[in-house]
Amino acid sequence: MSNSKNRTSLITPGYVFTFVLVTLLFFLWAFPNIFNDILIKQFRKALELSEFQTGFLPLALKTGYFCLAIPAGLFMQRWGYKTGILLGLGLFSLGCFLFYPAAMSREFLAFLGGIFVMASGCAFLEIGANSFVVSLGDKSTSERRLNLAQSFNPIGGITAATLGTVFIFSGNEPSVTEIAAMKANNTYEAFLREENMRIFPTYITLGIVVLIVGLIIWRAKFPDVETPGKIKNAQKGSFRELMKFPHWWGAIISQFFYLGAQLGTWSYLITYVQDNSPLGEKQAGAFLVANMVIFMVGRFFSTWLMKYVRPARLMGIYALINIGLVSIAILGSSWAKANFGIGLHDITLPIPFAGDLPPIPIGIYALITTTLFMSLMYPTNFASGMKGLGPNAKLGASILVMSLIGGALLSMLMGQIWGMDLARMPGSDTLKAIAPAMIIPMAGYCIIAWYAFAGSRPRGPLYE
Repeated sequence: MSNSKNRTSLITPGYVFTFVLVTLLFFLWAFPNIFNDILIKQFRKALELSEFQTGFLPLALKTGYFCLAIPAGLFMQRWGYKTGILLGLGLFSLGCFLFYPAAMSREFLAFLGGIFVMASGCAFLEIGANSFVVSLGDKSTSERRLNLAQSFNPIGGITAATLGTVFIFSGNEPSVTEIAAMKANNTYEAFLREENMRIFPTYITLGIVVLIVGLIIWRAKFPDVETPGKIKNAQKGSFRELMKFPHWWGAIISQFFYLGAQLGTWSYLITYVQDNSPLGEKQAGAFLVANMVIFMVGRFFSTWLMKYVRPARLMGIYALINIGLVSIAILGSSWAKANFGIGLHDITLPIPFAGDLPPIPIGIYALITTTLFMSLMYPTNFASGMKGLGPNAKLGASILVMSLIGGALLSMLMGQIWGMDLARMPGSDTLKAIAPAMIIPMAGYCIIAWYAFAGSRPRGPLYE
């Protein structure tokens, strides 16, 4: 009998349909994150942005999370998960619809506003969904349960990367000479308008889908799991008490650097592929799709592996592996070859199922493979930091979500390194490479390894 209970303890009995509904949110919030990676490439062309300006795309996204995280947590502490999720879906949809007037105005700031509003909605969704899933079963299986739910996030990422590559990228990448010719013929402005108008239909469609999901959740019944452990008199959380949990604030530090590593790698993946191969934007965009497939496989595989390896230890092992892989990505770049004569760039492998496409350097494979091992890091950081917080869980989750600002700040730092002289290719005044900026993800994995092996053990006045 006890064995049967153990088998069903992953999700509280009777709450499976609720778990499925909330898991759908993990699928949805992948879209603005992955579309942002597409926009970095598209806006550089359609709005003629510099390397530094593109850094404001992840900044707008993560600032929305940062600014709304605590209000979202306080709101849900007062009104509950369901109401908070519905508000989040409303803001998400509104942000999508703002892309239409932004496209009409062709103002970068207007696009940033839409991204900020979308991210504000996603802050409600992430705080509500993550902490809800953590509470929806036995605390000993919280990492596995959250990794299972988070496994559907990369499925959303695969869908977003595919749609973005097909519907946002035109494949038209004029050279400097061709741009000069278009300007001479007074056709360049028309080209920019056409590229700009490719963006909003995909976002409008996403906004409609989000509204439909909101309607389904509004009609659904949610169980009352507002206070884990059913604490009597609904005791509220306290910022002062939260500081007594070293594993919680350690998770904030680790999550900050993880999001910098993840967003920095994904945001500049297409750039890295094009820096180090002859592939065009649509072909390079296909690597973003493959990247998300690998992320999904990593999530499901790691969820299974956690039956046999302690989640924090597994995360530490993965972080060490990624330090090695990022080293190969840096040393295996055309930038390292041109500046230091390192021949690792000359090691190439064929692209599976790619027909006549040429082999690509091993550094591209190494950078994409980091996604396999980063797959468990967000949910494992989150669940590890939330252990034993009791009535402080919603506030704790809010501040954990605020650590997503690390993705924006560290991505902007990568953009700065990308634009510096140290990223310049010898013999060229214009050609720069993203490879040296990959030192930022490497540093992030060092911090994650520290938290996994030393900082994640639950400490403080723990609640049962």
